[in-house]
Amino acid sequence: MKYNSEVEAVDAFVAKYKELRGEIAKVIVGQDETVKNTLISIFSQGHVLLVGVPGLAKTLLVHTIGQVLGLTYNRIQFTPDLMPSDIVGTEILDETRKFKFIKGPVFANIILADEINRTPPKTQSALLEAMQEKSVTVAGTTYKLDTPFFVMATQNPIEQEGTYPLPEAQLDRFMFNLVLDYPSFSEEVDIVKQTTSGKSETVKKVLDADEILYFQELLRKIPVADNVLEYAVKLVSKTRLGTASAHEWADKYLNWGAGPRASQYLIIGAKTHAAINGKYSPDIEDVQAVALPILRHRIVRNYKAEAERITEDDLVRAFLK
Repeated sequence: MKYNSEVEAVDAFVAKYKELRGEIAKVIVGQDETVKNTLISIFSQGHVLLVGVPGLAKTLLVHTIGQVLGLTYNRIQFTPDLMPSDIVGTEILDETRKFKFIKGPVFANIILADEINRTPPKTQSALLEAMQEKSVTVAGTTYKLDTPFFVMATQNPIEQEGTYPLPEAQLDRFMFNLVLDYPSFSEEVDIVKQTTSGKSETVKKVLDADEILYFQELLRKIPVADNVLEYAVKLVSKTRLGTASAHEWADKYLNWGAGPRASQYLIIGAKTHAAINGKYSPDIEDVQAVALPILRHRIVRNYKAEAERITEDDLVRAFLK
């Protein structure tokens, strides 16, 4: 992959992105915003938390993205009895009576962590460590994970019985928190038509692992103007109650604001958002475009906000005004 300039490389990325969207649309009906943000997250080297009721094609989405990106894919169903070794792997005695490491399902490029809030914190933290460090340690030996490495975790927002909600510090490791909504009437008609006819669409591979790693590096090198950087940091500082730059709603409705990782993800996300739209540098609109899924899981509402039914999304939109 040789491009004469970074401008030419960004143009090539735009073409590849459009091709990816076209291939995914063969299988996934609607969910445009979710598909766009999932791809932004992959190219920004982030992870995604998907919140949605069952049956909204979360598993199909991850499987399809794995196919079009030419990446290995594993699904882990989180249950209350799942152990950390069920995720990272375990050591066994082989026939020569030596310990041999058997890799767990986390050794793949794309991991679907289905219903991550169904498993105890000890098991959750095994996956979250892998997300952060891009490696796992078993019996004192560190094993590097495959690259690129991307985790898409799902949560069912309805059932709270028998669940272990992710603590705020662990939620912070996800770049995006995407809320899946029901399809529109016409989309649901298309879904039913497509899934009950016996025909199945096949998607073709658009990128491979090396190309993805190249584009991930390219996007990080995109220059950002100082006013855009300052806008992102100011936006995050508005969420920090009790500070000079706090928004009035932060002081009124929040227990906790967003940390510096939010500012980092706003800029990385804005760079990728700018690139997929054919721009060579992000502007303030690109920061605003990714702000909601980046900030909604990094702010903690207080009792007053809950009593007045003011959601995290309401608060983020107020900070953006």
